[in-house]
Amino acid sequence: MVLPFISLYIETLGNFSDSYVQKWSGWTFGITFVAAFIFSPIWGRIGDKYGRKPILVISALGLGLSVFLMGFVTSVWQLFLLRLFMGVFTGFISMSQALISTQTPKHIAGRVLGTLQTGSITGSLMGPLIGGAMADALGYATTFKSISFALLLSALLVLFGIKEQSISSKETKTNYSSKEVLLHIGKHPLLLNVMLISMFVQIAHFSIQPILSLYVGELHGPVNLAFFSGIAFSAAGLGNLLMARNWGKIGDKVGYLKILVLLLFMAGIVYFPGAFVTNIWQLVILRFFLGVAIGGIIPVRIAYIRQEAPLSMQGEVLGYNTSIRFFGNMIGPAMGGMLSGYFGFSSVFFVTSGLLILSGVILLGSLYKHPGLLRHHSHSVGR
Repeated sequence: MVLPFISLYIETLGNFSDSYVQKWSGWTFGITFVAAFIFSPIWGRIGDKYGRKPILVISALGLGLSVFLMGFVTSVWQLFLLRLFMGVFTGFISMSQALISTQTPKHIAGRVLGTLQTGSITGSLMGPLIGGAMADALGYATTFKSISFALLLSALLVLFGIKEQSISSKETKTNYSSKEVLLHIGKHPLLLNVMLISMFVQIAHFSIQPILSLYVGELHGPVNLAFFSGIAFSAAGLGNLLMARNWGKIGDKVGYLKILVLLLFMAGIVYFPGAFVTNIWQLVILRFFLGVAIGGIIPVRIAYIRQEAPLSMQGEVLGYNTSIRFFGNMIGPAMGGMLSGYFGFSSVFFVTSGLLILSGVILLGSLYKHPGLLRHHSHSVGR
């Protein structure tokens, strides 16, 4: 809800130049991901030890408090520090993935995680629209305070609405050191590959974000630019929304890695023609199909990690996966901005498409290199 107007909010905090506002918007936006990158595995580890439900409650309360205080800031520094503080508690989605994946039978994990992804994407679609409308109607400070109550409600829903069952595990070992968790990831080449691909997918997804509205402006002109940029942004979310659960379901049946390879190639192929579009609607259609492909990658990837990591280290493994994703979130916008600045908008589409197809090739190569792992994987999915 707050992302569309962070830069506008900064403008209200003083008499600043345009370059100052742009620079601090970037830093204030990005610092949350830096903190989240550091803290995700720590929360995952605590969740493995003491249960995920308490961490979800702490996370929602921490987010709520930081957003509430943003309504009272009087300087850019205060906003920057609160966004940093917010990043410490940003693991709500990844922790809910860990909670749901451990409470779900393996053979339907993809479908269930796809449903969670649908909820997450619906929020991503509605948030900017509601936040923008509220900011216009009520002002920025009031919007921040209002959003904090939504987060408080999330904490209460988790506290009173969720019962975390203790999982009876066949595992003999129930406590792992961080070193053992990292060794487990290192010893499973496919698991490590899937986690690294998480980063490439986020780089690809975020590379176009900072320049998409500029590209829309070039294609469509300045008339209703915010509205048409919103449509281009939301098209990917809509494709994501429609297909996330279905891809999870297909992955449950035929194997997560096979579907992941297919989706990476599909996303890479759909990205490429974005460089050649001549009007806004061609871009919107391509963004929709990109959303269809990217939407499946997240639940299928989490379901695979869920299958390959012992229950009592899943929170920490998913925490590392989240850290790697946030690292991609940091690199993507910087890469997209630099490429478009030096080589034009088309270069962003070419490089991003190449990145996704390269990820697909690497994963396909790993599957052929370790055919035993694929057979074991398909067998356990079939079970």
